[in-house]
Amino acid sequence: MASVANDTLAAPEGRRFPWKRSAPVLALGVVLLALPLALFKTLHQPVGAMMWDLYIYLDATNRIAGGQIPSIDFFAPVGALGYYLFAGASWLFPNGHPLFLSAWSLLIVTAPLMAVVLVEVQRRSPALAFALLAPFLLYSLLPFNIGSYYPYPGSEGFGIYNRQVCQLLYVLAAALVFVKDGRKLCGVVAASMLALFFIKITGIVAGALMCGMALAAGQLTLKRSLIAACIFAASLFALELATGVVSAYIGDILALLRLNDETLLPRLLRAASMNIGATLATVALCCALHLTDLQRVRLCLRDAVSSPSRQTISAVFDLPFVWIAAFLLAGLFFESQNTGSQALIFLYPLLLAIGLDHGRRHGQTVRSAVVAVLALAVVLPPALLVIQKASRAWIGMLDTTRLDHRNLKTMGAFAVRPAFAERARLMEAMFVENRKAFDALAAAGEPFSVLLFSDFDFQWAWLENADRAISAVRALEARDGVRFETVMSIDFVNPFPWLMDRQAPRHIAIGADPTRAVPPPGDAEYDAIRAVDLALMPTCPATPTQTDLLALYAPALLPTHIRVSLTPCYDAFIRNGLLPASWGLQQP
Repeated sequence: MASVANDTLAAPEGRRFPWKRSAPVLALGVVLLALPLALFKTLHQPVGAMMWDLYIYLDATNRIAGGQIPSIDFFAPVGALGYYLFAGASWLFPNGHPLFLSAWSLLIVTAPLMAVVLVEVQRRSPALAFALLAPFLLYSLLPFNIGSYYPYPGSEGFGIYNRQVCQLLYVLAAALVFVKDGRKLCGVVAASMLALFFIKITGIVAGALMCGMALAAGQLTLKRSLIAACIFAASLFALELATGVVSAYIGDILALLRLNDETLLPRLLRAASMNIGATLATVALCCALHLTDLQRVRLCLRDAVSSPSRQTISAVFDLPFVWIAAFLLAGLFFESQNTGSQALIFLYPLLLAIGLDHGRRHGQTVRSAVVAVLALAVVLPPALLVIQKASRAWIGMLDTTRLDHRNLKTMGAFAVRPAFAERARLMEAMFVENRKAFDALAAAGEPFSVLLFSDFDFQWAWLENADRAISAVRALEARDGVRFETVMSIDFVNPFPWLMDRQAPRHIAIGADPTRAVPPPGDAEYDAIRAVDLALMPTCPATPTQTDLLALYAPALLPTHIRVSLTPCYDAFIRNGLLPASWGLQQP
């Protein structure tokens, strides 16, 4: 396997036409220069299932602009890097659609690292460099998950940070497999691991497993590993001294672990079942490689047992099926914590290297054909699925109606099929007329539907009602000349401060899922809640998320705020002293 990275694959045309050897990096540069064209104007996107993560990024952008630091000033279930990249991209392209900004902002990190890999590889084979570049661009540019969570095509504004980790792991895998220059490899490993740490903590565990595999196989030297580890540790130490964010982030992760105490094995099995096609194909490929290289396996094991040394032991780890098994384990571990991702895409660079190595050693034989078919069975379906989902979603935009709104900025740049818009209106009337029934259902811990948050009509109605709630708030402010400066939401997401150019309270969790991402409030959280001017809670319909959050916040919220019906689908909690009696608002 390691021979692929060290072998000279220079193409004849590369020697005759030197410019072609730089074509892959030039192609990457052209794509990066073209992306702003899609961000100068707000391009409407089809509404999709579970778009919550997209709204979280808007909330984070507003908090960062107000001077808040993730994990220090508010609880964050993931690292701060993705939030800062999105905030920076939003500042550069204020009209860019949030879906594209969230997806493409990571290229600030991944594109330079990928360029380092391409420069190394294209010197030996421009074709091989293009083979690495094409999937990287596919998964980076198309913001869609691998896996279907809803039958209708639409945007996928969830699993964003999971996709980002997978794309970082792709770059890391390409470097570990193909980069032979020790200094460049060391730099890519250190930068990738830092980015993984500050995107999502489980990503760095997967990355460490991959780097450990490369170290055991001799592809990554011990010296370079230690240098990369020192760079990583020094960077964390410097950030901790400057901001304290590292210890705060680790504290948030420990709190998450206490909230999510399920053992690892069930999660691994669930991850394997969710990606059963790729998992089975990968296992079959491992078996095929083991059988086709059986003599080599026996020789490596015999040498390691009879003459144990670093070289003989590394030869065992360098067997192709061992590489694949280690990478698969890393991928399944990461996916064990996810809903929505670009699962296992980082297997592609490894399988590309193994396929080239196997073909070179065995030639055009039946065994090589079997290995090639199984490798394609691993890497082709995810790529085709992403292309299919993007095509269905964007072609479907031809028969949609755009959201009519006044207050949602670029967050409202969505469209939906007329049938879903009509259903949203009908269901909203049902929720309003039968509110007590749906409130009782939420209090019992059951949502109206197990697919409620995925339903396009629900997502559409949520946006419409958020727009109406903001209009109602502005009307109240204009009526009595007041201003609600701090705004929170008793819901999973709180984009209202960003939408209204206000402040979000400190210490309140971002992405507030009371079942797995909201630690029990303490004095700091309760003090922040008491000081909030306005808290908004959607009610069409009530869900267990809102009911549980209200129960968590109630000790600080209810004694200090008055609950009123803001709109038929939103209740408001207004801090005592800000609500004149002349308003005459009705209790819900």
